[in-house]
Amino acid sequence: MTTGYVYDPIYLEHDLRGHPENQHRLRTILRVLDEHQLRDRLAAIPAIPITPERLERVHTRPYIEQVQRVAERGGGHLDPDTYVCSASYEAALMAAGGLVEATRAVLDGQVDNAFALVRPPGHHALRDRGMGFCLFNNVAVAARYAREERGLDRVLIVDFDVHHGNGTQDEFEADPTVMYISTHQFPHYPGTGHWSETGRGDGTGSIINIPLSGGVGDNGFARIFDEIIGPAAWRFQPQLILVSAGYDAHWDDPLASMQLSVRGYAAIAQALKNLAEELCHGRLVFTLEGGYHLEALAYSVLNTFAVLLGDPDWQLVDPLGPCPYQERPIDELLMRIKQVHRLDR
Repeated sequence: MTTGYVYDPIYLEHDLRGHPENQHRLRTILRVLDEHQLRDRLAAIPAIPITPERLERVHTRPYIEQVQRVAERGGGHLDPDTYVCSASYEAALMAAGGLVEATRAVLDGQVDNAFALVRPPGHHALRDRGMGFCLFNNVAVAARYAREERGLDRVLIVDFDVHHGNGTQDEFEADPTVMYISTHQFPHYPGTGHWSETGRGDGTGSIINIPLSGGVGDNGFARIFDEIIGPAAWRFQPQLILVSAGYDAHWDDPLASMQLSVRGYAAIAQALKNLAEELCHGRLVFTLEGGYHLEALAYSVLNTFAVLLGDPDWQLVDPLGPCPYQERPIDELLMRIKQVHRLDR
């Protein structure tokens, strides 16, 4: 099995010292991949800047020009959380373009699956506003590419970042051809993603939010995939699965209070790979979103790649170990979501 990856040094140049979303996130991932000789087994997919036509499917031209202007004058902030430095505009173009190239490579059969190690992240970015550390919505751009240029009828986006991808939901909430499923801590930034948010108009039912209280861990997430995400995906029958892969639901991440372990993240990757193989010829593309405990992030990505490679001899590597806290039950929430989306039949 061939697994592709996207990386470009420009992703390190989007950086602000002291900010949680900084270059050391990606540097640590690359170091751990190299220490375990995993990057040598991956197929490199070169990133190219996103074209204006592709970017403007998701973002307004005035907003794109705003990001460019802020970068050209040396940087600044789009909001208190979201910075732009002099290299950020170029890095953001390459992040969106890199994910499109990963998607192209999978759809062309060049690789079986792929992971775009891109920065800045994207799932909070709205059509006319950056927020939550995000400049351009990479996964939304890739989904539009798959639909409008590659002719796919159904694209599934699964978002397991600990924060709700409000930008992605906003982009597709009226679109029945793109299903968006999100697991996230709630109420937590940005405050969206209640289970009652299910889409609108023709897209009603294509948004599935799984808002979790703090304390849900490996067992709870396994149930979510077995009882919600799997059945919803089977009903939707996607031709491609895109994944907003945020690793900030780890039990030791500083920005949230969920209880996933590295082993739990590997199980999520395996569940998504199984769904892709069963439903869409293995077409599966991950893109990096959050994750702010550097070691937890890097080892979760390492094991995600091992799952994507399908190596039967790979032994899970988790220096942090299992969550030491008791896990919160989610029976009532799962029952409610099944009822709302008619998954209990």
